[in-house]
Amino acid sequence: MIHPIPSGTRDVLPDETHEVRAITDTLRGVFERHRYGEVYTPALEYESVLARADMAEARPAYRVFDESGAVLALRSDMTVPIARVVATRYPTSEPPLRFCYFAHCYRGVRPQRGQARELLQAGIELIGSPAPQGTAEALTVLCHALDATGLKDYRIGLGDASLFPALMASLEVREQVRAGLLEALVLRDFVGLELRLGESGLSSDAAELLLDVPQRRGGPEMLADTPAPAEEAVTGLRRVHELLEPDVAARVIFDLGLVRNIGYYTGAVFDVFDPALGMPIGGGGRYDELLGKFGRGLPAVGFALEVDRLHMALTGEERGTGALALITTDVPAP
Repeated sequence: MIHPIPSGTRDVLPDETHEVRAITDTLRGVFERHRYGEVYTPALEYESVLARADMAEARPAYRVFDESGAVLALRSDMTVPIARVVATRYPTSEPPLRFCYFAHCYRGVRPQRGQARELLQAGIELIGSPAPQGTAEALTVLCHALDATGLKDYRIGLGDASLFPALMASLEVREQVRAGLLEALVLRDFVGLELRLGESGLSSDAAELLLDVPQRRGGPEMLADTPAPAEEAVTGLRRVHELLEPDVAARVIFDLGLVRNIGYYTGAVFDVFDPALGMPIGGGGRYDELLGKFGRGLPAVGFALEVDRLHMALTGEERGTGALALITTDVPAP
C-alpha cells in the first residue's frame, strides 16, 4: 500500500541524510569561522509580524489559528524572523550583528512546476553593515562556503534591485504598467517583456532601452556604458567589486536584469548558478529598509542556500572533494 505525501515534499532516507549532514556541517564551519552565530526561530510566526515585510511571491502560504484565535503562519524564509529577533532581543546591541541559520521554510507551490513546498535553507544575515562593505563580506562568505563544499563550477550573478525601477521612473512608466514589466523580468521572460513594452504606450526609444539594459550581462567592462538613471546602482556594483578578493571577484558575473521575487530587497541582489543544475542554488541581497519596519532601522544583507539543490549540484559535478568526500560509506552496522 502506498501512502502519499503532499506534493512538493519528500522523504529523505539515511544515505542521503548522511550526505546532506556533511554539507551542512561544512557550511556551519565556514559561517562560524566568519563569526556568524547560529540562531533558531519558531517555524510558526504571527501572521501580523510577517505581514510587515513585502514578501511578494514568497508570502507565507500556510496558516492556522491558535487557542486565542490569532493567525499563525509557517515561515517562508528566515530573513523576516531574524529581523524580528534583532528588534526584540538586540534593541541596543552595537552593530554589526552576524547570524547564521539552518532551517526548514515553507512555500506555496504549483504542483505541476515540480517546486519544493518544504525547503531546507542555510544562510547568513549581516545586520548593521552598509554597502559596499557589507555586500562584499556577504559575497565573500558565500564563496568560501561553496568552495568548502567542493562545488567547482558555480558563478554568482550580481545585480541591483533598484536599477530597473529607477529606469522606469526616469521614463515615467505608468504605475499600472510597472508591475507587469517587473513580473516578466523576474521570470527572465524577455519575449514577454518585449510584448508588454509594446502595449505600454511608451515611445520606441524608451521601450528599446527598457528591453536592452536588463539583457546586459558580463564582466566589469560591461558596467562602463550605462544610462544615467542606472548610474547610482551601477556605481554601487563597481564599489562592491573593488572590495572583493580576486578569487571571489572571479566568480561574479554582472547581470543588470537580475530581479529577485521577494519585495524587500533594496540594493545589490545576487543568485548562485552552477552548470550542473538548471535552477539557482541560492541567492540573497540587501534589504536596508526591512529592519526599520520592526523598530530598529539598520542596513542589512544576507543570503540563503537551498541545501537540496546544492546537494544535487555537487552530485552533478561528480567531484570527489569537499563535503561529499567527508562521507564514509563503509559504516559498520551497530
